[in-house]
Amino acid sequence: MSPNIYFSFPSNALIQFPPSSDPTTLPPPPAGTASFAPPFTIPASIYNSAYDARVPLTIASVYAVTVVTLNKVNAARGNKPWAISKTAAFRWLVVLHNVFLAVYSAWTFVGMYKGLSRTIPSVYGPNGVIGVMDSLCKLHGPAGPENAIAYSPGTSSWQDAPGLEGGRLWNEGLAFYGYFFYLSKFYEVVDTAIILAKGKRSSTLQTYHHAGAMLCMWAGMRFMTPAIWMFCFFNSGVHALMYTYYTITSFSVRVPKAIKQTLTTLQISQFIIGVYYAAAHSFLSYDIPSTSASASSSSPSAFPAPSPNRRVLYTGPAGAQDQKYETVSCINTSGQTFAVWLNVFYLGPLMYLFMRFFYRSYIRRASPRVAGGKVAAAAGAVVDAGKGVKRM
Repeated sequence: MSPNIYFSFPSNALIQFPPSSDPTTLPPPPAGTASFAPPFTIPASIYNSAYDARVPLTIASVYAVTVVTLNKVNAARGNKPWAISKTAAFRWLVVLHNVFLAVYSAWTFVGMYKGLSRTIPSVYGPNGVIGVMDSLCKLHGPAGPENAIAYSPGTSSWQDAPGLEGGRLWNEGLAFYGYFFYLSKFYEVVDTAIILAKGKRSSTLQTYHHAGAMLCMWAGMRFMTPAIWMFCFFNSGVHALMYTYYTITSFSVRVPKAIKQTLTTLQISQFIIGVYYAAAHSFLSYDIPSTSASASSSSPSAFPAPSPNRRVLYTGPAGAQDQKYETVSCINTSGQTFAVWLNVFYLGPLMYLFMRFFYRSYIRRASPRVAGGKVAAAAGAVVDAGKGVKRM
């Protein structure tokens, strides 16, 4: 027999709102417990308190209301800069803010890269493409399709107790770097504070961008959704470049238009890749050796059964003649499904708006007045932030 990768519609058990709150998010391994353990320990109580749904909902709501209020205040003042924005201290605080986020984003990118390089096997390895897919779909347990540990919604328990073992991305980086990346979304509203202090209007798109990022990162990390690694990895890489650009332009250094165009292209690319990559998790399933389900008899729903009406997308090399396989879904909780589609519906509008901005600014070569409408100007925040025009 040969293992396969399939396209199929998700099980009805994975589609529910509100999603189940189980399982509790697992904290990263304590410092010093393994070579891949983080540099310091985050107590489980502190770690999980940040994932209380009230945290992102409250902060995002207060942020949105504050922006709307201060936009009205600035408009009433004729959009004149606040006195503090004209001081040298303010200018240096902006520089330090940009430097901090550039360095932090680079640190996250490097940390995630190391974790990915340790946990994603080669397609030329013994498990081939299916081994790669399994490493990206299942975040817990030792390496290898036969060793994945999943949470069973049917029995409200883990198939096996997750430990501090390495070999999969959650313990080897995502739990740690993803946590701080989620928290950084709250800090990034300082970008908006800078705009408002300069007397400028913070766009509706920008408010949507920041508030949505808080909620999407919360959902991805809270429900330990496999797809969230891509947002931590790619977005931190793009942010490292963007905030480096902001730092340079804050010193009035002229940056070639090609650099601005490249930054916009990177933003669009991460949206496109992110939307399709995240959505795919709901439709993909694959075969694993049946011996991997160490608790299959007592926990049959550890891996919810995908639809029987599935289509083979890939067939792996034949295994042993007597080897039997079982089919598992890429994601296996309603919380993971919720997080995937929250991110998809959040990224869709951003992808469209940035693509329209790119077309108007670089392909059609529209005049500044035409390309500088409210939507395009808001999307242009990516490249104009360093000059204080807009920040994204």
